[in-house]
Amino acid sequence: MPIPPEMKRYTIRLFSTMTVYAITLVGVNLWFRHAPPSGALAYVAAILPALPIAFVFVVIGRLLVEMRDEYLRAQMVHDLLVATGATLSITTAWGFLEGFGLTQGMKGYHVAMLWFGAQGVAAMVRAALRMRERFA
Repeated sequence: MPIPPEMKRYTIRLFSTMTVYAITLVGVNLWFRHAPPSGALAYVAAILPALPIAFVFVVIGRLLVEMRDEYLRAQMVHDLLVATGATLSITTAWGFLEGFGLTQGMKGYHVAMLWFGAQGVAAMVRAALRMRERFA
C-alpha cells in the first residue's frame, strides 16, 4: 500500500523539526555549560529548544488539514483528544500532589513529552483493539 503524499510531507516536516530540536537542545546545553549567557540573552537561549517542540504541533495540525481520508483523520483526532485528556488529567493530579507537599515539582517541558507519549499509547491501543476486532 503506497504512502499518501500528505504522510510523506508530515514525515519530512517532523523529521526536520526534530532534527532542529536536537541540534538546538544540544547547542543550548553546551552553551550554558561552557559559556553561560546572562541577562535577557540567557532567557532567549533557554527558550530556543521549546520553539521546535511548539512547531511540532503546527506540523500535526497541517497533517490534519491535509489528510484526505476522513476516517483516518477522525482516528487521529480521537488519539489527540485522548492524549490531551490524559495529559491534562495527569498534570492536574500531579499539581495537587505537589500542592499538598507530597511530591516535587514537575519540569514544564515534561508535559509535552507526556503528551507525545500519551498520543503514541492511544494510537497503539486503538490499533490493538482494531486487530482484536478483525480476529474475533
